[in-house]
Amino acid sequence: MTITRRFPATLLALTLATPWSAWADRVYSDAQLHYVNFVQETDGMDALFRAMDEGNIHDVAIMGLGVAKKWEESAPKAPRYYMGDEAPVYYYSATDALLADAILERPAAQQARLHPFIAGFNPTDMNAVNHIRLMLDMHPGLWKGIGEILTRHDDLTALTKGETARANHPALMKVYELAAAENLPVILHSNITSKRERAPIYLEELVEAVGKNPDTTFIWAHAGTSAEIHRYQERVSGLHDIVSTLLAEHDNLYIDLSWTVLEPYLLDEGEPDEEWVALVKAYPGRFMIGSDLVGRFDSLASTIRSFDAFLNALPEDVADGVARTNMLALLPE
Repeated sequence: MTITRRFPATLLALTLATPWSAWADRVYSDAQLHYVNFVQETDGMDALFRAMDEGNIHDVAIMGLGVAKKWEESAPKAPRYYMGDEAPVYYYSATDALLADAILERPAAQQARLHPFIAGFNPTDMNAVNHIRLMLDMHPGLWKGIGEILTRHDDLTALTKGETARANHPALMKVYELAAAENLPVILHSNITSKRERAPIYLEELVEAVGKNPDTTFIWAHAGTSAEIHRYQERVSGLHDIVSTLLAEHDNLYIDLSWTVLEPYLLDEGEPDEEWVALVKAYPGRFMIGSDLVGRFDSLASTIRSFDAFLNALPEDVADGVARTNMLALLPE
């Protein structure tokens, strides 16, 4: 099936230049949504588009999940989540094929709203780059990015079979090089620390990856935070200053503000945090929002709209960038 471009160039320019106040309501782009969950199940495309329309979400950076949870023989029931029991997870490359097939079955107008990322590879495998090349060759023009690459990720890392993935792994350096050559942004999950260490013990892995690949566009998923870190530490100490320094030093780094950043950083007891408002205003093109939903889409509209309390504290043009156009601007034509 022919892959239709998202917009003609003139319409794209008009769309990116139009502030949300010119629309009937704020229009969003979801910068990170997983079509399947950790057992590779999904509500499906019909449910996704209903949820997108309900939430006024025009565009979605959509990806599979690069791992699948094993159902062990001894388990009394099938797991639904990677932390459902102690069984391991394993890398699952078919997730990209599932996503591609689902997109290519849709009408051209719906295809144009979906921007798929390649996620189904082992980030510790020196052959990982070959899987990405294969996907690009199998579906020319379809793929708009790479990721979410799962590296340091709390219990998910502990449950994943094989070598520990890290942002600066030599296998990923080859992936980043290909991403730069193909003009594909990379969504990278790399926790800033472990759930029990308050010092940012994994930050240097991210810094090395970003610093050694200046031609690669990196989107740092959740700014290195996670629900597990918050469960043990409440919040990462000094995260605002760390993000500020990284943005000043690396113009190829962008920040995904999906749900674990919303609380307790962007919002403090429901009120916009002044330091984070000032940071976003200082780097208005470098932040974006995402739902980070995994295969289930009933809460998509409410998840995206939960950012409104923070977006409303920003100037209209900056809010529109964070809510909608910053993600679109990173995608290849």
